[in-house]
Amino acid sequence: MPDMERECALQQAGYKVVAGIDEAGRGPLAGPVSAAAVILPESFTHDMLDDSKKITSRKREQLYEELTGRRDIMWSLSYAEPEEIDEVNILRATHAAMGRAAQGLVRLPDYCVIDGLPVPGFPIESEGIIKGDGKSLSIAAASIIAKVSRDQRMIEYAELYPGYGFEQHKGYGTKQHLEALRKMGPCPIHRRSFAPVRQLMLDI
Repeated sequence: MPDMERECALQQAGYKVVAGIDEAGRGPLAGPVSAAAVILPESFTHDMLDDSKKITSRKREQLYEELTGRRDIMWSLSYAEPEEIDEVNILRATHAAMGRAAQGLVRLPDYCVIDGLPVPGFPIESEGIIKGDGKSLSIAAASIIAKVSRDQRMIEYAELYPGYGFEQHKGYGTKQHLEALRKMGPCPIHRRSFAPVRQLMLDI
């Protein structure tokens, strides 16, 4: 289970405000990437908070309500829209969204711990932690907020663009989604730079 060991070590080294950062939605064919930044109180503990991928949808939603409803937790969310993803590529768009999330916090962090590899040129001093959402509570909290926020948005998109099944697969390239793409073509939230969508547009 994740803990606050890395955050505490950084605070003892002089970085008083440490934020955890994670993203959701890097792989789908449609919709935005969401990135969240979270600052937890120093004494924070939680028996159920873990990597969002290890938790059921219902539990994620409960944790989301708890985390975003607490006044002692600071959090910020940013999206990279499909247009940005297509323009600069998915990795750069994800990194940009992470930077915006960190800078959007009410209190600017002194240091950020980021899930995955280090992010070059990040606007705040930072480090990458591989599988950090299973090691750091700050990153785990960010993973929950990023995932649930994006899922909620994809459910809203399902009403705007019916027939694709966004409420079920959330934009990932499932068999259902690919069949809908072949039948109806891409809609405004599809990522034109992603191979299955790009190939379909060439075939039309």
